[in-house]
Amino acid sequence: MKYLPATLILIITMNTLILFDFEKNANIQNWRVVDDVVMGGRSSGSFSLSPEGYGVFEGRISLENNGGFSSVRYEFDKTPIKRYSKAIIRLKGDGKSYQFRIKEDADTYYSYIAPFTTSGEWQEIEIPLAEMYPSFRGRKLDLPNFSYSTIEELTFLIGNKKPEEFRLLIDTIELK
Repeated sequence: MKYLPATLILIITMNTLILFDFEKNANIQNWRVVDDVVMGGRSSGSFSLSPEGYGVFEGRISLENNGGFSSVRYEFDKTPIKRYSKAIIRLKGDGKSYQFRIKEDADTYYSYIAPFTTSGEWQEIEIPLAEMYPSFRGRKLDLPNFSYSTIEELTFLIGNKKPEEFRLLIDTIELK
């Protein structure tokens, strides 16, 4: 009986794929901000690592010049995910709505999306991968929901069709 907890921890660890775990020494150089300025908008977002070791995505959304979104993207080597069915994200938001997005191939023009609303407190967001729907530039596409066996990009996006300031702290992103 003494060894049962260690065995359970091993099993749980084997059933979890950590996509990113922010910590004080985390390398965030593969995270990049993409704002509506790529289309003439005036929103501005930034991404940094807090002294406590959280990813900090923050900025201001502007609707000027048909703008209205900011995102932070993380591209990584194509990763097998066949055995996982949901994304688990530990984060602290500002009470605003965001989108979590994934791509099977970073060069694909569309993303698979799951909207979520933050509470203002630390929370664990659970997103079933099979419920993520395909979208491009805010339009849902007539394609099946996510069903791929690999991913190589994830994104957090805010675009609530109103001017606002935002701040999202991210602790961990994993698949189970």
